[in-house]
Amino acid sequence: MSRRITFQGEPGANSHIACREAFPDFEAVPCATFEDAFALVENGTADLGMIPIENSVAGRVADIHHLMPRSTLNIVGEFFLPLSHQLMAVKGASLSIIKTVQSHVMALGQCRRAIRELALVPVIGADTAGSAREIAEAADLTRAAIASRLAAEIYGLDILAENIEDEAHNTTRFVILSREGEWAPAGNGPVVTTFVFRVRNVPAALYKALGGFATNGVNMTKLESYQMDGHFTATQFYADVDGHPDDRSVKLALEELAFFSREMRILGVYAASPFRAGLKAGDEAF
Repeated sequence: MSRRITFQGEPGANSHIACREAFPDFEAVPCATFEDAFALVENGTADLGMIPIENSVAGRVADIHHLMPRSTLNIVGEFFLPLSHQLMAVKGASLSIIKTVQSHVMALGQCRRAIRELALVPVIGADTAGSAREIAEAADLTRAAIASRLAAEIYGLDILAENIEDEAHNTTRFVILSREGEWAPAGNGPVVTTFVFRVRNVPAALYKALGGFATNGVNMTKLESYQMDGHFTATQFYADVDGHPDDRSVKLALEELAFFSREMRILGVYAASPFRAGLKAGDEAF
């Protein structure tokens, strides 16, 4: 029996591509919502989940930062997927015929230049692959979609224009989720530690909580804040740092963070993607 990895979206979505590239031997299982994707991993129906967390152009995927802290799942890896958007339509259509283009709102935003140059009317769809399916089902020569090459292949659409994204560095970072919380070993290559925390309600609490990372020379690569349960005064933070909790510098920084926090929980300790090496060498892809 093959192992299964779940993703949010329809067949042909970028998350589907990430599953195929990172885990080619797994069966990729589509889900309508992120909550459904989480649930399949939590109840054992799927072994892993491939979840987008941020994009180099569009920023963070806000829903995930609310779902992760409330979930029992653990981050066991990361995957970076450079994105390319294709303009597609049913057979017989052409650039001179199409009038509208449908896709996920983020994909439309990432292809503004091409949409404007072609004088197309953008139409917001639920997601990229779902938009491709709807265009195929409609069989309307004036309607186009923006989606992946895989979506064009699955739904039998012709690609009218290739790689129409505005920015060549358009890249999405995914986290890989599992029920098991096994940490990557220390001293075996670059590691990322992800955690959430809420500081105490005292003056300069955030400054004091984060001071340990600076004094111990720990590189914090991500820090996001968001309100909890609709309260403006209840803020939770989501962070990534380079290093392992067993490393002396990271251990001391986390101890200082915990002292000034109401709560703190590590979501995952996992091997850094090789994609990061290019970024540190000066690549501007993300």
